[in-house]
Amino acid sequence: MKKTLLIAACLLLASDVWAGGRDYVSIVGSSTVYPFATTVAERFGKTSSFKTPKIESTGSGGGMKLFCAGTGIDSPDITNASRRIKKSEYDTCLKNGVKEIVEVKVGYDGIVLANSKKATRFNLSKRDIYLALARIVPDPKGSNGFIENPYTNWKEVNASLPDIKIEVMGPPPTSGTRDAFDELAMQGGCKTFPWVKALKKSDKKKFKTVCEALREDGAYIEAGENDNLIIQKLEANPNALGIFGFSYLDQNADKIQGAIVDGVAPDFDKISDGSYSISRSLYMYVKKSHAEVVPGLKEFLAEFSSDRAWGDEGYLSEKGLIPMPEEERAQVGKTVKELIPLQL
Repeated sequence: MKKTLLIAACLLLASDVWAGGRDYVSIVGSSTVYPFATTVAERFGKTSSFKTPKIESTGSGGGMKLFCAGTGIDSPDITNASRRIKKSEYDTCLKNGVKEIVEVKVGYDGIVLANSKKATRFNLSKRDIYLALARIVPDPKGSNGFIENPYTNWKEVNASLPDIKIEVMGPPPTSGTRDAFDELAMQGGCKTFPWVKALKKSDKKKFKTVCEALREDGAYIEAGENDNLIIQKLEANPNALGIFGFSYLDQNADKIQGAIVDGVAPDFDKISDGSYSISRSLYMYVKKSHAEVVPGLKEFLAEFSSDRAWGDEGYLSEKGLIPMPEEERAQVGKTVKELIPLQL
């Protein structure tokens, strides 16, 4: 009995300490998940007795660094990610005392290459994307060797493409969108060359380097973590393409259009059924140790994982989130409710 009372007193004291130092949910991470988390946070702030969570768009990598630095008032409760946590990040979390991490898959998203509606819509293959943006490419003379990327114009990459300069704005290396783009689009295009694909088995490190290293000669422009800024720049420069999550295309469909990739346009249904090949899962990572003491954290998670939010007809689908199938939502919902820690 005394032990139970002592535990209760400690929890109450912890709650008081948190309430005195921070009485709101703190979230960092992915710029792709940001609009979804913000939508839930705003609704949560208006419909509950808790304060609206504060969210900072730092990119997936930047969010993981902040999240894994430790626990306590000065550290975030949640980090959003547009890719799964890496083993190295998980180990860093454990090393710094972040020992119970709850992984919450929130839905799916497509990565789009988009341009202004004032220009011709692009029809690309993953090979086109790779040849346009890779730092080094297979020698066009067929020597089974690599050369510095010689292509300056889309028509040089593929005769069916527009006769305009290659100019693509996209995320920096700290972005989960960049990680997913490298793996799905760049590696996907790279593997269309059989002898390069074979490198993955014989020399995995070299394969990753030659397939994922992007140009640094101005054809690829790192545009930071602000995807809205990329959209503004696309409006100003109809010849440029931008890389970001589907939700930004969906919310700006009056200004920009998504490129067709391998014959499939990026739309809600094609991403949902897997037809659109450049798509990925989106996540939130939560500190279980914060759930008992941060006011509103459990309730915010309950709102995010409710059918009215992430369901097939939920308000997040109106923002461009591709919902998980019902069975998968139920499984993830159980993880959220019971705060089951991830084991890697």
